Amino acid sequence: MEYTINIKGRLMDLSTPQVMGILNVTPDSFYSGSRKQTEMEIAQRANQIIEEGGSIIDVGAFSTRPGADEVSEEEEGRRLKFALDIVRREQPDAAVSVDTYRPTLARKCIEEWGADIINDVSEGGITGIANVPLEQRQEEYPEMFRVVGELKVPYILMSVQPTLAKMMKGFAREVQQLRDLGAKDIILDPGFGFGKNLIQNYQIYDEMEKLNVLELPVLVGISRKSMIYKLLGGDATTSLNGTTVLDTIALMKGASILRVHDVKEAAEAVKIVEAMKEGRV
Repeated sequence: MEYTINIKGRLMDLSTPQVMGILNVTPDSFYSGSRKQTEMEIAQRANQIIEEGGSIIDVGAFSTRPGADEVSEEEEGRRLKFALDIVRREQPDAAVSVDTYRPTLARKCIEEWGADIINDVSEGGITGIANVPLEQRQEEYPEMFRVVGELKVPYILMSVQPTLAKMMKGFAREVQQLRDLGAKDIILDPGFGFGKNLIQNYQIYDEMEKLNVLELPVLVGISRKSMIYKLLGGDATTSLNGTTVLDTIALMKGASILRVHDVKEAAEAVKIVEAMKEGRV
């Protein structure tokens, strides 16, 4: 399907899948190769993402891996501002997403620190760190949804549901809530690794094309996750080949965005799949 999203007045065409490169400004992300903390490391990574074929830089300052340490809102904000200032200096024209589940920080990142997209791993507030519930919702709409509706920026809605049926019911309800609040560009993320065991992850992957009936772009983020090495053996450092295989399958099932550590390999997968679809090979 053909989609576009509005990046502060510029349209990004998703009819050709886009690659989102991960830039983690954390000391404890599950894949050690993604951790960037100094000014030089952050600058180099931002430039590498674009040079290798990425079009979106995803900045995260809070590890959501199981067992990760809690990070205060103040510390997460400090890390995000530091990183976003550098990313914007190095790549002023790139689309930048911010990976946070905290509504106050999401607002600051968009309004003050130069981010364009909110990437929320909490499905609006269901979970923060993987599998750790946040406070119960006190209002009809999650606060993050209100922020997205007010700012009218692209929003990545990630599911923590364990089955595709529950996921699609949740997405249908939440998309309507977002629309009611004024949200415009909504991107769906199945949330591989969040609230799902190994079998459930692959069951959802097998049926992922059914998400297309919701007529919204789908982001897939499985880069070097445990669902790969728990099946194949090894660890995150040995999971590049499995990542590329799953990214290719995702593209063939209609994914519009791949969120990855290894941008060059994902960009090559996009080129091959697109060439096959267009009959150019």
